[in-house]
Order: sequence, then structure tokens, then C-alpha cells
Amino acid sequence: MLKILYAAAEAAPFIKTGGLGDVAGSLPQALNKQSIDVRVVLPKYSAIAKQYQSKMKNIYAGTVNVSWREQYFGIEKLKLNGVTFYFVDNEYYFKRENIYGYDDDAERFVFFCRAVLKMLPEIDFWPDIIHSNDWQTSLINVFLKLGYTHDSRYSNIKTVYTVHNLKYQGVFPKTFLTDVLGLSEKYFDNGDLEFYDNINFMKGGLLYSDTLTTVSRSYAEEIQNSYFGEQMDGVLRRRSNCLCGIVNGIDQSEYNPATDPHIFVPYTAVNALEKKTENKVNLQEKLGLPIDRNVPVLSFISRLVEAKGIDLLTRILDELLQYENIQFILLGTGDYKYQEWFHGLQWRFPTKVSVNTVFSDELAHQIYAASSHFLMPSRYEPCGISQMIALHYGSIPIVHSTGGLKDTIIPYDSYTNNGNGFVFDNYNAHELLFAIKRSLEKYDDIILRRRIIKNAMSSDYSWTNSAKQYKDVYTNLLKNK
Repeated sequence: MLKILYAAAEAAPFIKTGGLGDVAGSLPQALNKQSIDVRVVLPKYSAIAKQYQSKMKNIYAGTVNVSWREQYFGIEKLKLNGVTFYFVDNEYYFKRENIYGYDDDAERFVFFCRAVLKMLPEIDFWPDIIHSNDWQTSLINVFLKLGYTHDSRYSNIKTVYTVHNLKYQGVFPKTFLTDVLGLSEKYFDNGDLEFYDNINFMKGGLLYSDTLTTVSRSYAEEIQNSYFGEQMDGVLRRRSNCLCGIVNGIDQSEYNPATDPHIFVPYTAVNALEKKTENKVNLQEKLGLPIDRNVPVLSFISRLVEAKGIDLLTRILDELLQYENIQFILLGTGDYKYQEWFHGLQWRFPTKVSVNTVFSDELAHQIYAASSHFLMPSRYEPCGISQMIALHYGSIPIVHSTGGLKDTIIPYDSYTNNGNGFVFDNYNAHELLFAIKRSLEKYDDIILRRRIIKNAMSSDYSWTNSAKQYKDVYTNLLKNK
């Protein structure tokens, strides 16, 4: 049986700030169903709920070197949903309010990477492959290649490295190379970790891993050009023969309108059109919008940052709301300037707009179930999960053709009746506006609307398909040992 150690900085349900947490929580479960023994290793953050911490079993206590520092580390173990999790314990580094955003983040995650490798002889598991994710765990693969070649147990381990978002690379002052990483300056001088007179953790992961993956096929292609490459496109082109893209999945037990406890009225693809209307009416009442069973509801659930296409929305929404009979619902927090703009939009159109700058998982589920259209005009999107959730709830996505959006949303064709959403190719406000208007035209035709909803809800983006592709990656990597 294949043995995979999956290293991540976060994983649901223990701790999560974004998409990585969802992936690290769901993918190992799906891989286990593919007859792979996948175990996950995480930092033991103090923010992990007590209900989980109380069930962890301490299996080892020792020390690990972080350059000249000798630091304590403990290993705790917990099995959940069929997956074994290991937690690296050190209160100095991980007993904090947040999991990221500290001045010593470089040192914290160097410690974690060193501890992951140091713990292997002390646990009942020796992996064939270590699968690391994003910059926080990228140095596991660097330290493995540079520090353990003398030990055949380690030197036989293969490595996979997944980039979830190329923008966040872990860039730190070059003095950290010796003082924190404990590596020779030659790895700066030869360019392996050098990045514009700094060091770059992700660059090390890209160069020292056996296989590279990212979270959609199109994103794997996009990041090899300068527009999307975040100054790492040259490295990625150089390693293109080792790079592939695999779209993330969604947890269909959590996002299932037939069993969702958060929504007002459950439904399936068979009765979606009627039951979504009931959900819409209930949500209109909850948010203080005029109750209208026939009005299209366009929704937007996202962090309010430039990369999510906010600038396009701010250019078209006034015109759209002025001339179209629609309602618009927003859920999300982010940049203050965007929050203020959307609150101003609600003030200008109080009977058409509901702006909710809060975090609410329950409200998100209710919006997915109630809305007719889901807006996702991201400038770039490595994978995206919201569009897949929207599909599962029969809320028709309107997306920019980029990254994972391009790979998951098929433009609806009224001649063939194929397609599950509406797509605009160029990152342009007018193209977004025209895509919305095309979708609204189809909304007026009940037969077409029912057909598109059926297409959307039959789209399969479960973790099963993605897990099969990862299994192929692992199997092929071991064949080339």
C-alpha cells in the first residue's frame, strides 16, 4: 500500500484560514478511499478546538535544531474520519492567537519543517512520499535533499509539492539563510534560494521537489508566463516537465442542498427550480429585501480584494441595478475601500441590494441556495471552490475564463444545451456586463433555466476524481525510483 505523509500548515476541521485548509482536510480522506495510507502532519496551534486537543495522544518528546537554536518539539496523534493526524507541538511557536502574520513566521515554519523530518523514526509510519503544500512546508523537501542523503531510509523518500497560490512565496531577508534555515550561503550564491537579494522558501520547494502540482490544469499553464508567474515563471518553465494541474474538489457531504441544515428548504436537481424560489423568498425576508418570487438574485461571496474582480463589479453594478430588475446580495469582508463602496451601493439601491460585510457560514449556504446567479469575475483564480459550490446548489456561475474557473465552468450553449455557466474571456468590465445580461436573458425562459440548473447540479467536482489523479501522480513518481 502506498504511504503518503501530507504536510500542511492548516487543515479543516482543526484550523482553517482558506482553501488550503479545505484541501488538507478533504483530500486525505478521499485518498484513503483509493487504498492509500495518507497521514497528515500539522502544527499544534493553541487555536485548535479543545474538543480535538483533549483527544490527542502524546507519542514523542525531543528536540530539534533550528540553525543554532535547540528547540523542544512534541508529537501528538489523533485519528479522525479514518485519517491519522500528527501534530507538532511547541508552545513558543504555536501558542498564539493567529496562525500566520508574525515577524518570526520564517523561524516558526523552519522549525516545523525540521521537526517533520526529525519525527519520522519516532512514529509508526515511514512514508514512500512526502507531499508538502505552499511556502510554509516547502523547506521539508529542501532539508530532505540536503541533509539526509547519508540515510537510506530518507534518501528513498520521494517528494510532491503543491502550489495553492503562487502569490504567497515566503520571501525573507538573506541573512535568514544561515541564521534561521541553518544552510550554507552557497545556496544563495548558486540561485537555489536567492530571490532579488532575499531568500524565497517557495523557490526552494519548486527546485528541490521531485514532482510539482498546482490546483488546476489552466493555472499550471498560466503560471509559466510572466503575467501570472509572480516572478517565478522562469523556474516553472524550467521544471514544466514535472508540473501538472489537478482541480480541487468539494466536500459534497457539507455542500449538499438535499441535506444542508443551514438552508431554509432542502432540494435536489428534480425540484430545484421551485425549491430555490422558496429559499429565495425566505432569504429576502431575512435580509430585508422586497419579497419577489420572480426577480433574479445575483450573489457574490468572497474576500473583498482586487484579485477577486471587485474593480470590474464597481464599474458595472450601478448601471446594472438601474436598468435591470434584479437583486444583488454580497457576503464578505476585506479591503476597507471596497466595503465602503458596497455599503454606498446599498444606500443607493436599498430595495435591490443587501451587503453583508461579516463572516457567516450559515448565511453563505443560504445565499448559495437562494441565488439564481453567482458572480466570480476573478482576475486570476488558481482553482476556486465557490463556483463549484454554486454549481452544486444550482446557482449559475458567471466567471472570468482563468485558472480553475476556466477548467470547471463550461459556457452554456443553447443549441446543444450543454454547459453549466456563463464565461467572459477578457478581464474587462463590459465583457462581464454582457455575460450577466446573456445569463439574464436565459433566466426569463423557464425551460432554459431549468435545463441550465440541471446541467449545473449534475457537474461532478467531488474529491473522488481529484484523488484518482493524485494517485496517478504518486504511482508514476514511484515507478521512476
